[in-house]
Amino acid sequence: MGKQGLFVGLVTLDLVYLTPSPPGINQKIVALDYSVTAGGPATNAAVTFSYWENIAQILGVVGQHPITHLIRSDLADYRVKIQDLDPTRLEAPPVSSILVSNGTGDRTVISLNATKSQVAEENIFSHILQDIDIILIDGHQMAIGKKIAKLAQAKNIPIVVDGGSWKPGFEELLPLVNYAICSANFFPPSCETTNQVIAYLSALCIPNIAITQGEKPIQYLSKGIAGTIEVPVIKPVDTLGAGDIFHGAFCHYILNQDFLPALQDAAKVAAKSCQYFGTRQWMSQESLLL
Repeated sequence: MGKQGLFVGLVTLDLVYLTPSPPGINQKIVALDYSVTAGGPATNAAVTFSYWENIAQILGVVGQHPITHLIRSDLADYRVKIQDLDPTRLEAPPVSSILVSNGTGDRTVISLNATKSQVAEENIFSHILQDIDIILIDGHQMAIGKKIAKLAQAKNIPIVVDGGSWKPGFEELLPLVNYAICSANFFPPSCETTNQVIAYLSALCIPNIAITQGEKPIQYLSKGIAGTIEVPVIKPVDTLGAGDIFHGAFCHYILNQDFLPALQDAAKVAAKSCQYFGTRQWMSQESLLL
């Protein structure tokens, strides 16, 4: 039986279009393909984690708006359980419109994050961590994330942070985590370079730190040892969600192996996912079971 993971953060509805090129001003174009899925960093990571027959739960805001059935249906297809932080909410969930350029895999994203659907930490109780083996927090529900991290630390449950971009409150959350895996766009206050970011995170006594940089090598600092990890060279079809998929794969691998091999294997899965349109098609390839 697989492990159990709790993924804390943003839940969106993603409308993704594959286009010949980004449209110009006042231009209409016809998409080559499209997909409609649940999205958000923690959500995509949860779906990825479930790929290895692990048990994944997403802790976020969904509510009762009519379009949430699309989110629920997609997550049910991938066996991801929803722990709804605001089940009576009637407003529409955040919706992302995403254009992926055919040929390059570059994406253009218009989205609304969780700023209008924040939930107070008193809604969380310790029983939610029962039987949980690993936790990922993306920072989009910061108050909830900090409460979960404190509860998890007391229970020795490993915590992974997905640092896509800096958000107020990370300065309180980060000292509680075991693994900080951040993008090249993650810049804490007064940080302008990757080395400064790593120094900032290291000063918070985070034992394992990694900075992903797209097709460039991953930089890491693990228990005082620094280095880089090469990522697979591919021709991308769609880079959407690659970081989220990386994080979900990392959560799977880190429960079975050390930090550096987990980073390497997660990078392989993320690279494979970029060779398919959307954030789900790669899962139909059994050869990805590394």
